[in-house]
Amino acid sequence: MELLQELCQTPGIPGYEERLRAIVRREMEPLVDELRVDALGNLIGVKRQSGAPKLMIAAHMDEIGFVVSYVDKDKGWLRLVPLGGHDPRNMTAQRVTVCAPGGDLPGVLYPGIKPPHIQTDEDRKKQPQISDFFVDLGLSGERVREQVPIGTPVVLRREFQAIGDCVSSKALDDRLAVYIMIRALQRATA
Repeated sequence: MELLQELCQTPGIPGYEERLRAIVRREMEPLVDELRVDALGNLIGVKRQSGAPKLMIAAHMDEIGFVVSYVDKDKGWLRLVPLGGHDPRNMTAQRVTVCAPGGDLPGVLYPGIKPPHIQTDEDRKKQPQISDFFVDLGLSGERVREQVPIGTPVVLRREFQAIGDCVSSKALDDRLAVYIMIRALQRATA
């Protein structure tokens, strides 16, 4: 379960899977004869066993997220470009992690719309769009501009948690597949 938790909580949006790939590499290295990364960032391991049937085990490791497209110079709010299928109805007040070069920064997603207590009936009928949202890091515009360049990855921040006999986490769909791939490879090479 610790490996699954580590996989789920590690950021890895499309094109920014380095941290996640390092974990998968660590787990696969003792199990395979060859390990390489191709031009698209795929980690490919090969185990050679004479006379054994050929077997391919594959998994998809990225997660939905965002990339910073703009930093407000005064307030430091981050505007985003989505990567993957987001539903704006589920985005309000979600915690996020901004994967800045100098270290991860916690933030909160908010729609740039009027608060409920001053909305008109017409305002209440409007559904927020992804383009309405920004990330507030709770820092000055100057500090944010120093720490968060355009193109910085942003991921949802949902803790890995046991709920009854199940677990809940961000990225559980793809990361569970990676976990199963690693465990299958361990069994196949034992």
